[in-house]
Amino acid sequence: MSRKGKLPIPLPKGVEVKISNADVSVKGPKGTLTQRLVPGVEIKVEDNEVTVSLNGDEQELAHFHGLYRTLVHNMVIGTTEGFEKKLEMIGVGYRAAVQGELLDLQLGFSHPTKLAIPKGLTVKVEKNTTIIIAGSDKHLVGQFAATVRSKRPPEPYQGKGIRYVGEYVRRKAGKAAAKK
Repeated sequence: MSRKGKLPIPLPKGVEVKISNADVSVKGPKGTLTQRLVPGVEIKVEDNEVTVSLNGDEQELAHFHGLYRTLVHNMVIGTTEGFEKKLEMIGVGYRAAVQGELLDLQLGFSHPTKLAIPKGLTVKVEKNTTIIIAGSDKHLVGQFAATVRSKRPPEPYQGKGIRYVGEYVRRKAGKAAAKK
């Protein structure tokens, strides 16, 4: 059995966990999230704690024990506190703006790059170069942040591009340093 999977998940006040058929739904102050379960994984709610267990001793099910415990734990955190990713744009003329349901990025191309903001996410732009993506679904927040970053990933020579706040980009010396 998974060490992580054995740990119970404490439920904060105002959070409800409902189990129906093969679905788990967590309802909290920031919304409702749903997750489909693999057959053989059981979730029980007792004494303001959620526990994840397995039906049977199949080796294949053991892989899902820690995974589903973490997924339910992230759902509880997401519906109470939410998740947030910050991106920074480094480069001359790089800027971002939110226009309704679109994120408009100026990334040094001859045309603007516009991305549709998924439902359930809020996107804020600070100082035209810092993008803050927030929402209750950890997967959706991370996926949209990765999509924005992929439009102009940081390059190793000058460091220009879109990067996560605090991300280290290893710099290369370039062609001039190789001649010496």
